[in-house]
Amino acid sequence: MALLVHLLACGFGLGSWVAVNGLWVELPLIVNTLPEAWELPSYLTVIIQLANLGPLLVTLMHKLCPGRLKEHIVIYFILSNGVLACILLAFFWDRTTVVAGALHSTAFFIITFFLSLVDCTSSVTFLPFMMQLPAKYVTTFFIGEGLSGFIPGVVALAQGVGIAKCVNSSQTAGNHTGEDMWTIHTEYLPPNFSPRVFFFFLAAMTCISLAAFTALNRLPRTYELSTENLVPDTVASVSSGLDNPGAEKDGQDVKGQGEGLGQSRPLATNGLLPSVQTYSCMPYGNLAYHLSAALSSVANPLACTIAMFFQNRSLVFLGGLTVLGTGFGSYNMAMAALSPCPLLQGSAVGEMIIVSEDKYVNNGGVILRDRSHNALVWCGAAAQMGSLVGSLTMFPLVNVYQLFQSGDFCNTKCP
Repeated sequence: MALLVHLLACGFGLGSWVAVNGLWVELPLIVNTLPEAWELPSYLTVIIQLANLGPLLVTLMHKLCPGRLKEHIVIYFILSNGVLACILLAFFWDRTTVVAGALHSTAFFIITFFLSLVDCTSSVTFLPFMMQLPAKYVTTFFIGEGLSGFIPGVVALAQGVGIAKCVNSSQTAGNHTGEDMWTIHTEYLPPNFSPRVFFFFLAAMTCISLAAFTALNRLPRTYELSTENLVPDTVASVSSGLDNPGAEKDGQDVKGQGEGLGQSRPLATNGLLPSVQTYSCMPYGNLAYHLSAALSSVANPLACTIAMFFQNRSLVFLGGLTVLGTGFGSYNMAMAALSPCPLLQGSAVGEMIIVSEDKYVNNGGVILRDRSHNALVWCGAAAQMGSLVGSLTMFPLVNVYQLFQSGDFCNTKCP
């Protein structure tokens, strides 16, 4: 029975962030198809932030109507919604409509909002449900949560990326001389399997999470439920640390068990830099962008695991990481500003730098853990606020003022 519950807890954790992680790692393929092109990530960051309406409403319900909102009902709803949204995304991700005189990926944006709503709301519903189980199963849940980023990244690597090639095409000149004019355009070879197959894969992972949750919810509550093994109720909601300072001591042991395994949250960095990731990575080639997105998703849970076994709380160490991350982030932003002709373009060294530093910026922060639940809550709140401000700041800069310039693999001429 214990092994079964561990497997179910891990499977349940798979559904926490699999959809949003999957969308990010698939962007290098769909960005060349949808009309927003290189501006697509800036739209995605804003949509994810809007989806935080879900956890906000759940938290308000807990505060205003204590005991009225049942986590298991919300979880059934959001996971079922996630399965349906993934299936719809597989069929309609490339459908476009005319809005304000221009083509836009309306279907993709609407479905992405509902997928993001699922993942964002999981933050305030999945873990409170797990509090009904012994603490050792919460650790397994965090492992599943980490795999929700790791598995889509690995599948994206197996999917590959459409390699770009330059193709000559001719058209008859307009001077009625019968002469042909030759033009060069970029053509992308198909990946190993299509985005539709990948989105069906995300639907399957969400189905596994829904099935695991259904089984967990139906298990008898009599097995191993001794009082000393249960997760303290003081950490049963994301708001507990804000109004219950005593939760710090009681929740310390549980936090330690899950520390480094979960927290595969993309939201902390889905504000400033991801909005311009196409501009910083695409000039180095579609492969560089693909590796940057996929390896970041894979590296996140790996970095969490490393942080669990090699903990270092010294201010000097954390300060050094902060300075290093700031430097990498500044380089990333500078290359986006220089798009479509960044430094070391066309060289293997340039591609290695942009891929490795992008992974660090997206995952270096996972080892920054405070020692109290209260501090963790405020740290998460600050990260969410920073992500919101970053996404809302970058959206007009990218889409309205056009401060970042896109390029073409075959026709962009750089000095």
